[in-house]
Order: sequence, then C-alpha cells, then structure tokens
Amino acid sequence: MRVLIFVLLGFAVVAVPAYVAFQWIVGTTVVQLGTLFAEKQVLYDRYRGQEALTREVSLAEALAGSQSIRDWARNETDPILKRRGIAELEHFRQSFVDKSYFFVIGASGNYYFNDAGNSYAGDQFRYTLDPSNPTDAWYYATLKAGPGCHLNADSNANLGETKVWMNCVILEGGDVLGILGTGIDLTAFVQEVVNVPQVGVTSMFVDRQGVVRAHRDQSLIDLPSVTQEMAGQSTVFNLLDRPGDQQALRSLMDEVAAGGELVGSRFMQMGGKQMLVGVGYLDKLGWFNITVMDIDTIIDKRLFAPIGLLLAAVAGLVAALMALVFKRQVLDRLRRLENVVRSARAGDYAPALRMGEQHQDEVGRLSAAFTEMAVAVSDNTRALEARVQERTLELEQLVFRDGQTGIANRRGFMAAFGAAGAAQRHGLIMVDIDHFKAINDNFGHAAGDAVVIEIARRIATAIGSENVCARWGGDEFIILLRDSAPHLLRASAFAVIAGISERAVELPEGRAVIVTASLGACLVEPGDSIETATEMADAALYIAKGEGRNKVSILDRESAWNLAPKTALHQ
Repeated sequence: MRVLIFVLLGFAVVAVPAYVAFQWIVGTTVVQLGTLFAEKQVLYDRYRGQEALTREVSLAEALAGSQSIRDWARNETDPILKRRGIAELEHFRQSFVDKSYFFVIGASGNYYFNDAGNSYAGDQFRYTLDPSNPTDAWYYATLKAGPGCHLNADSNANLGETKVWMNCVILEGGDVLGILGTGIDLTAFVQEVVNVPQVGVTSMFVDRQGVVRAHRDQSLIDLPSVTQEMAGQSTVFNLLDRPGDQQALRSLMDEVAAGGELVGSRFMQMGGKQMLVGVGYLDKLGWFNITVMDIDTIIDKRLFAPIGLLLAAVAGLVAALMALVFKRQVLDRLRRLENVVRSARAGDYAPALRMGEQHQDEVGRLSAAFTEMAVAVSDNTRALEARVQERTLELEQLVFRDGQTGIANRRGFMAAFGAAGAAQRHGLIMVDIDHFKAINDNFGHAAGDAVVIEIARRIATAIGSENVCARWGGDEFIILLRDSAPHLLRASAFAVIAGISERAVELPEGRAVIVTASLGACLVEPGDSIETATEMADAALYIAKGEGRNKVSILDRESAWNLAPKTALHQ
C-alpha cells in the first residue's frame, strides 16, 4: 500500500505539468474556436450594420444629387423652386425608414425638417442655425469633414431627437449648397443591430476616433456633437484596462480600415478580464463594428471535464499495475535484504555476503556493498563526529565576529552584555565616525573600509582586552566597560576619542585623512535592559553630534529621564 501510495503521489506530481498541458490544449482549442466565432460574429455584425445603414445613406446621397434640391438651394426665396424642393424631400421621406428628413441651406443656414408623423407639413422651416449655438455645431463640423455622407450619433436639442444621423454634403462646382439627410432612431438601431441576444457577446459601433456611436448600454454612447473634444467623449479605448491594449486596438482598426483584413481580433483586458475583441470596418459608412466576446462564457470549459476524468482514471490504473510489478520485483527482495541489514547491525555480516554471492544482480550487489560500507562507516563516523564538533565551535565564534574588522558584531555584543554581571554597574559608549559619508564620497569606499578597520583597532587598543568593543552599524561602534563607575566611564570615553583622532588614518595609494568621532556614554545600572542602555547612549550621542561633533556626551540617569523621546532628538 505504501508503494501504491508513493506511485500515486508520483503520478500526482506528474499530473501537475500534465494538467497544465491539458489546460493549455483546452485553452488553445477554446481560443481557436473563439477566434473563429469572433470572425463570424464580426462579419455578421458588419453585414447587419451595413444593411441597416447603407440603404439610408444611399437614399440620402440620391436626395443630395436631386436637381430640384440643388435649384432650391441656389435660390431659396423662389416659391416655385421651394415647392419643388419640398415635394422632393417629402417624396424621399416616404422611403426613409425613419420617415423623416432634414435640409440645411448653406446660404441662409435655414433648417427644414419633417418627421414620421408629418407634424410639420407646410411648415418645414424650423429655425436658422447659429454658429455660436453649441447645438448647431454638428453642421459646421460636417462641413469641415469634407464631401460625402458622414454618420453621427447626436442629440438635437431644438427638435428633441436622438438619432444616428446621415449628414450628406451637397456640393456643386466646389461650392457647398447645404447639408441634408435622415436619421435612424438610436433605440431602434441598437435593438435591431447592436443588442445581440448571444450570451457573452457585446457589439458596438465606433467612428474613426473610437467614439462609441451605438451600444446596448445607452450610458456609453457619445450623444453630444461631433465637435466635442475627444477627452470628453466616451471612446472604446476607455473601456480597455491597459494602454498597450488601447494601442493594439488602434492598430487593428487601422489594419482593417486599410483593407488588409476584413476582420481583426485579439485578446485584451477589459474590466479586469481577458476578452476577445474583434474589429470590422464598414467602409461605406466610415464606422467600425467592434464585437467583445467573453470566451469563457461562450465556450464552457467544463465540456472538456470528461476527457480529463478519463485520462485520470487511466493514469490510476497504470499506477496500480506499476505498484504490483514493483512489489514483486523489488520490495519482496528488499524485505529479505532488511533482515540481512538487521544481522549486520548485530555484527553478523555472513548472511549479507552470502546473499551477494548467491544473487549477482542489483539487490545482491547492494547487499555485499552494504557489508563493506558498514565496516568503513563505523570507523569514519567517530572521526567525523569529532571534526563536526570542532567545526561547530569555530562557526559559533564566526557568528559573533564582524568579518571586516575582527571585533565583535551586534550579536556578539548582545551576548557579552547578557553575560556581564547583572549586579554590577557597567559603562556603555556609542561611537559614530564623523562625516563618514564624506570620506566615502571623496576617497572611495575602499578608503572608507580602511577607516572603519583602523578606528576599530584604535578603540580596542584604548579600552583594553578586559572590555568589549563591537561594530554596531556601518560606521558606528559600541563599547561595554565592565564594572565601571562615573569617573572610569569619563576617562575611558576621553581615552577613546583621543585615540581615534591622535593621528591621521593611512589610506590606500599613500593618502591619509584625519578622522574624528562623536561619543555618547551612559552608566548601565543593575537590571537595565540592553534596549534601555543603548537608547540612553544613543541619546547622548545625538547630543554630542548636535554640539558640533568630535565631542563626548555623558548622560546621567537624572538627565535621561528628562530627555525627549528619541524621535524628537532626530528632529
């Protein structure tokens, strides 16, 4: 059973990369299927979008080419030409899906309109466009867009209409006679074309700038005039989470618009989830249809679960067969070898030698090798244990020593502090090299290392071997004076500062530098913790630094209680 469990565990370990590979295969398959689905969906949306809009654009273009319209635009006040023009507009109104039209005469800016209910029969003139009126900005923006028909999702405050408008510019001999067109109710257009019933699929239409012009979510549609600045508009790029995906979508739009591919698709992150984004181009309308697909929703990966379960069952059967074969060929013989090992442990090596001689295979040779090894191991083990004990003592010494200076490190100092007599008073001195950063900056880090090593040597010389000097930080040292008193502490502190600055420190390449240090000292009373002692010495050190450095500051117990917190001293 143990072997069977181990084999199953082995298969479980193998199953991890196998599962990853299976997931990769499933994911790749889903991506390929999803990409094919995306291309078909984009083409379908493209066809439906063009079918819904192209007919209206074609009718609007035909109306813009009408001679009656052009004659009236050139002479708006002529009643006969006006009657013919209105008749032509009304004739085309019956053919438009929306049963509405608009016509702006360029010379006067007069806006003519009639709707599906024929509400303005005989009174088609509605108002005159004003360049300063923001609601009329669509007209002047369309003029700048050049000849042809331009689509725009717009909200006309003067008429209370929200539609997808087809704005066709009327040109004759280079002169703009006006703009006319019709519209499709945005709600009906979204319901018919954009509101795809397929779960996990979202379709939208955007213009060349990526401004959303049709979407099932009305809040995402940019209804104001096309003259608005892009920064204030709702674009498809704003729906993407990553700037890289935004650039990729622009590239896809440029590619399909250039005619390289009918459809382009790519995975992009939207709303924190990877979505497959397909892009098509409605070349006659100048819009893009963009379809966003949640592949995990469209293609349920749980459909692949039976295949995975079948593979797992086959793997389990193979594991059981392998365990049975392994038991007979290996385990049963190893059990016999175990009895031989027990005999060898008791000092009887004959069974092991006989087993190795009788069976000249792997297990037999293993038995003979074990016999020889057991004798050698017994002798070597005793020697190895002695060496390990010796090496352990050496490593314990290294743990408490600073590798650069050879003096105690922080751990070594803490051990020495703990080992000092708890019933005695001791002296504690914090030493900080003045302007050490300037030494590194001016002479290099090699010079800084030389200064640290020399200062450590000078401190150790000044305090004697009965006391402890340790490296507390990069350029900071700490001294423990055993069984000290106020006068001894003061004498030792001034001996240290004198020893540090008595002569210049020799640097590499024959240079030298005068080094000074600031010292903070205090007496450690019986029962004081190392934290309390170091905080007092550190506070004294900050006082020494604050008084100009190269000074000794000794903090007595009474002064210590009146000091501000350490953070205040830093400030």
